[in-house]
Amino acid sequence: MLKLLALAFAFLKLGKAGGTIITMLVSLAVYAGLYGWWYAAGFIGLLFAHEMGHFVAARQRGLPVGAPTFIPFVGAWIELKEQPMNVETEAYVAAAGPFVGTVAASLVYFWGRETQSGLLLAIAYSGFFLNFFNLIPLSPLDGGRMTAILSPRIWFLGAPVMVAMMIYRPSPLLILVAIAAIPALIKAWRFDPKAPENQAYYAVPTSLKVEYGAFYLGLLAFLAVMTDAVHGMLAGA
Repeated sequence: MLKLLALAFAFLKLGKAGGTIITMLVSLAVYAGLYGWWYAAGFIGLLFAHEMGHFVAARQRGLPVGAPTFIPFVGAWIELKEQPMNVETEAYVAAAGPFVGTVAASLVYFWGRETQSGLLLAIAYSGFFLNFFNLIPLSPLDGGRMTAILSPRIWFLGAPVMVAMMIYRPSPLLILVAIAAIPALIKAWRFDPKAPENQAYYAVPTSLKVEYGAFYLGLLAFLAVMTDAVHGMLAGA
């Protein structure tokens, strides 16, 4: 126990990176106790790739951002210390996480197919599914922040999807996400596109809306296909 405490204090001296390492190791230990070390390491790695997508995108747009923090059974997140100045920046930072996470899951998938590894396919499935779930068009999920570039009212399409998920496979995490989405739905209900602050924040060219919309639908379709396909492979095995 003393050695573990000494190790924790050593990581804390690293500042932001130390906090990330500590929370990552705690999550790794928890998941390893349930699913084994190799699966836990792969799962944490895919979460890290997803969050680093957000992190790098935020830095590219000049936003001060904290290092990723991990919590078992909740996932991981980065903390934006300043909110984006416009909806396009918000959509860009939001899209980077699922995109990088999907690329990482795809690499694991092809590695698993090449080596005929059921473990790697299981890790890839977790990555595909989590990124697919994150694309539900409902804030605070990434899908909600991406589709806000079209209109916050799109979040009303995500609400029934979330309800269906809670009925199909209820979990504490879904309940937390649903509660966190309530303020966003209230905001969407009260959204006035003619309000000066909304015109300033949501003013983007139609061509840009089309680009983000096409990217969102393409990524959503790819993740839906891959999630179903890999699930079928694992079920058959």
